[in-house]
Parts: sequence; C-alpha cells; structure tokens
Amino acid sequence: MTASGTSGIKLSTNAIPVRERQAWLREVICREYAQVDVRAPGKSVLSQNLAIYPWHTLQLSVIHSSGIGLERVPKEPYLNSQDAYFAVLLLAGAYCLSQNGREVFLQPGDMTVYDATRPHRIHCPQDFTKLIIAIPRPAFQDRIASIEQCSVLPIAGRQGMGHIAANFLRSVVSQTGQLTAHDFAALADQALDLLTLAVASVRPVNYSLSRSRAAALNRIKAFIEPRLSDPALAPAAVAQGTGLSLRYINALLAGEDTSLMRYIGKRRLDKCRKDMLDPIHAGRPLSEIAFRWGFNDAAHFSRIFKQQFGCSPRNYVALHVGARNEILII
Repeated sequence: MTASGTSGIKLSTNAIPVRERQAWLREVICREYAQVDVRAPGKSVLSQNLAIYPWHTLQLSVIHSSGIGLERVPKEPYLNSQDAYFAVLLLAGAYCLSQNGREVFLQPGDMTVYDATRPHRIHCPQDFTKLIIAIPRPAFQDRIASIEQCSVLPIAGRQGMGHIAANFLRSVVSQTGQLTAHDFAALADQALDLLTLAVASVRPVNYSLSRSRAAALNRIKAFIEPRLSDPALAPAAVAQGTGLSLRYINALLAGEDTSLMRYIGKRRLDKCRKDMLDPIHAGRPLSEIAFRWGFNDAAHFSRIFKQQFGCSPRNYVALHVGARNEILII
C-alpha cells in the first residue's frame, strides 16, 4: 500500500495469539534491531506496538510495550546493517540497561546510548514507551572521539543538552503525520548533531583518547569535510592544511579502523548516497552526483559504492526510493 508523508512500518502483537507472541516478537526484534532473547517478567502477557521510520542514514522507532526483558548474548551473530549504536529516550515507565560492567536506570525524559552489537541486558518491569534512534557506528565515530567511553551513561532530560535533544526528538515524533518525507529526512542530521552534543556532555573527563589527540582528529575531519568535492584533495594537502604529519594522521585514524584516503572515500560515498536519495536530485545522472563529490571515474565510483553498500548505485536508488513509499501493518 502506498503511503504519503512519513508513514513507516507499523508492527503489533495485537493480531498474534498470546502463546506465539514471544517467538514472533523475538523474530521482529532480531530482524529490526539486534539478536536478543526475549522474556516477559513474571507471568505477564507480552504486548508491543512498534512504528519504525527509516530516517535518512538513521532509523527512528517508537515503541509502546508491556514489561519485557531482553538479553543479547556473546558471540550471537548480527547483520551488517545492525552495526550501530542505539540512542534511547524513555517517554514513560522505567528502563534499566546494563553493558560492559555499567548499569543505567532511566526515568521518563532521560536518554542513554549503547552498542547494539555487544552483549547487553534490558529490563523494563512495567508498561513503557521509548524512542530508539539507530545510528550507524561510523557516523557516531566520525563525530565523537572514543565513543565507546560514552555508552551506558545517563543523559538527564531535565536540563542542558539532554533536555534540548529530548525535546527535539519528541517534537519530531509528534509531527510525523504532518511532515513531508523530504522535511522529515532533512531533520535527521539535526537530530544526530543534538545527540552528539548530548552524549559529549556526559563523556568522562578521563576518557582514553587524550584531549590533544581528540583535537587533532577533529581538526583533520574539519579540514576534509568542506573539501570533499575537490577531486584534487590529496594526503599531502591534508597534512599541510592541518599542520600534522601523514604518519600521525593515519595513526589517529587507525584508532577508528580506517586510513586517511579510506576515510575521504567513505565520506564522499556518504555524500553521494545522501544526494541520490534526495528528491531535489531526482532524475539527475548518478555519474554527475559522483563527480560533484570528488570522484572522477564513474566505473570506479560504481565499484566502490557496491563494495560499501552491497549493490550498484542504480539498484540502491531503486531499492530505497521504493521502500520509502511502502507501509506494512500487522
């Protein structure tokens, strides 16, 4: 069924027999979020309604649920698309998350972030409502140095950046029925900016990446970003522009499992992907978009795009533009 605006995927246990709900819900959560075991606290009956919105490079979910327990166990496989951090905003009820020896208890309005690929436990003893924003790992790593030091920390929603970010997310959700698909997608970057600031506001002062190294890494990325469209952008230019040696630049980026040229190539691919899905560029030749972002060979662009995203640029557009207009209701 064709949907307009920001209609997403709607899923519910309502039509599922009670005895089958646990298995059904586990299948849904494993497919859409992470590989977990699911249980209902005590003898309560599982009940859950989900609305899932593809949100540019992110995914936004609104979940209303009965009490539930979730556990992601070690060595359980996960999909490449689930290599993400989850930002959680609790709207109602109570929420407890544990991971990496840390434990956080959220009250309505509070937020936290955790690594969806690592073992964790979630315990919600009663009915609750939460938002989940799935953020691809590279997107968060590009914005926050040593992001792993910032997970499973409480972000208070009553003041500061946590309050601002939480209010923004609540406002977006309240307007999903009124926003066009284009306007909704345009808000994703603002949401990620605010979440970045909120997470950074609770980062431990003694996180492992030194302040000087973090500042240098940010300087490298700040130099590269406005020059991605320049096909002549080369390692020597980055080194000269940042005042850092190539050896040091690559050593810093190695901490994020990349190198200077791989990082530049990935950022260019991300820019191309964004333009390819933007209705403003509908009908524009894909090679023209690639050249706009610093690529000078269409075949090379197509080859590395497929390596990064699993299909050709043309097939990627066909798949994702079509998916935007689909809605599944169970």
